[in-house]
Amino acid sequence: MHVTGIIAEYNPFHNGHAYQLRRIREKRPDTIIAVAMSGSIVQRGTPAVLDKWQRAELAIAGGCDLVCELPFLFACRSAQDFARGGVRLLTSLGINALAFGAESDDLGHLRALAAAIDAPETQERTGRLIREGKSYAQALTAALQGLGFAHGPELHKANNILAVEYLRALRGTAVTPFLIQRRGAGYHEADLQELASATAIRQALRTKTPDWTALAAAMPPGTLRVLQEAFPGAIPEPDALLRALKLRLLTLSRDDLMAQYGLPAGEGIENRLQEAAGRAKSTGDFLQGVVTSRYAKSRVQRLIPHLLLQTPRTLVAAADEKGPCYLRVLACSARGCLLLRRVKCESPLPLITKVGPFLHSRDRLRLPELPRERQMLAFDTFATELRTLTLPSLSAPDDFTRSPRFFKP
Repeated sequence: MHVTGIIAEYNPFHNGHAYQLRRIREKRPDTIIAVAMSGSIVQRGTPAVLDKWQRAELAIAGGCDLVCELPFLFACRSAQDFARGGVRLLTSLGINALAFGAESDDLGHLRALAAAIDAPETQERTGRLIREGKSYAQALTAALQGLGFAHGPELHKANNILAVEYLRALRGTAVTPFLIQRRGAGYHEADLQELASATAIRQALRTKTPDWTALAAAMPPGTLRVLQEAFPGAIPEPDALLRALKLRLLTLSRDDLMAQYGLPAGEGIENRLQEAAGRAKSTGDFLQGVVTSRYAKSRVQRLIPHLLLQTPRTLVAAADEKGPCYLRVLACSARGCLLLRRVKCESPLPLITKVGPFLHSRDRLRLPELPRERQMLAFDTFATELRTLTLPSLSAPDDFTRSPRFFKP
């Protein structure tokens, strides 16, 4: 049995994702494609445009065989932590290869960059530049260039960043990297086209009257249909969490705030957060009030769900040490079921198809008393409920009643 892994968000599933799957099938028609997919809150710290079950089902319809949830404690993190979590989850499934896209088509170049980042002198210089006030991305680029590596500018391209982090996370494993050069629009480009970015699709959905004809050209018909059915009541509103965020920041003590993940001690970021919360009239205002040369917009954006859910820094540290603690199935094809049978016998991680036997909703009221794996699962459910609060309808499937869909041959 050959298994190819993918770490993805499918936010939403579009033609670029379908192209990647076709390339995998062309190279290895018999492979089982297993995906570690972010759940209700994605890596950039925002609610997913569709719920995780819809996205998983569209991925199966598009050619994947198994979609498992990447736990929130890894999904809503930096590129490095996102990649590490995804690789650890997929290796527990027994993958043989990891497929990923990048702007570059030179795997050797990306491998050299990954090795350069892990070199002790790069790490030492990066740490020093961060202490001097640079953001991680700025410090890393400067460190690489200062040490004579010509690859630093490549880290400004979103998919190259993730590709390098996947290669770093794969070091020491027997998994073969499968690089697929990205085609079409760049990650941040907002124009709709046949191979439009997910960013462009999400921006088009923020208007009162989306151009469905243009959107139809950018995605499979199934994705278009689900988006049309969801719009507007089941599509997240951009500023829906602002009031809750303001309340959280303006009522938490400094000690409680500093106990949360993502807030380093002694840097004064907590003061900027609370001051920005007092003034902000939109999420954009809030971000603008917090962002500095050291705290990039993407980093502050990722803080928002952690602030709202009060993610303990100790829990994140434990998750980083242990890795994902379970395999949560969101959707599965008939071929994927063959992999699940093997996983059930061989994987060290429990397989979850229904949350109830592992976690009751009332258990979350005594969160600190729960074992770490149940705390991790609890935060997946919190993230789902947080996403529901951003919907105009305030109604969506929840983790305690929704089961994965198993597709028949």
